Amino acid sequence: MTSQPGDSFRNRTPYLPIHRRPRLTLPGNARVAVWTIVNVENWLPSGAMPRAVLPPPMGQPLLPDVPNWAWHEYGMRVGFWRFLEVLGTRGLKATFAVNGTACELYREACQAALDAGWDFMGHGFVQKPMHRVEDQRSAIVDTIEATRKFTGKAPRGWESPGLTETDETLDLLAEAGIEYVADWVLDEQPVPLKTRHGDIVSVPYTVEINDVVMSAVQQQPSDEIFRRGKDQFDRLWLDGAKAPRVMAISIHPYLTGVPHRIKYLEMLYDYIKGHDGVVMWTGAEILDWYRTQAKA
Repeated sequence: MTSQPGDSFRNRTPYLPIHRRPRLTLPGNARVAVWTIVNVENWLPSGAMPRAVLPPPMGQPLLPDVPNWAWHEYGMRVGFWRFLEVLGTRGLKATFAVNGTACELYREACQAALDAGWDFMGHGFVQKPMHRVEDQRSAIVDTIEATRKFTGKAPRGWESPGLTETDETLDLLAEAGIEYVADWVLDEQPVPLKTRHGDIVSVPYTVEINDVVMSAVQQQPSDEIFRRGKDQFDRLWLDGAKAPRVMAISIHPYLTGVPHRIKYLEMLYDYIKGHDGVVMWTGAEILDWYRTQAKA
């Protein structure tokens, strides 16, 4: 059979509809595992910004881009600390997707995440698409080592900046010891992905319950994370009676951490926590659960 464009990605995991798989069981026969991903990034002031809220004057990009860089920086000075309070008062732990360089650049925030027991996940060395990284292997290793130096242990998971991957990214991640990735938003249950160094697990992530998409790209109203998140959870909870599902909530300090959005995140958590049959986990906890189930 002749290979087709994209086969290098399709061959990573076979197509298997969710209703045809071996049954998975969450503790207490729960229906949904919910994980929160807090993204902390290093936006280089001298380069183009990964996201922009204010278009350039007269349509001409200018560097340095002070307003859009400062928009992000606000999140680390103020918004992040709202996340810490919202999660902490509800007894929730986040998965902390952090650029390797951010461990020193935003040291106090990273220490607060560590003290809160959050699960650190690699998120690139700086906030740059993997396609633009000159040496992916070095960037991955440097990110892992920066996290290991800061926390005392290597991250088990990885979320590429912008969910970007080249043909070799997964192989390099597995080679470096990464156990799960969040880039492959193709399922509601964990699935194995083949690499040259054994399987790596895709833990279900999201581009829909993600404030970059809702707030920065689609520019939805401030309450969109609650409205959409509630609808997402309701259906997953319903479908979870037949087969358990994973729900991701991806947030960034400069977006959902602002005053006019934060209460809707609180409302979403309180709504979810008001249901039976839910576990609030980290990415590593979902990975460990799935591996145990896969061996059963």
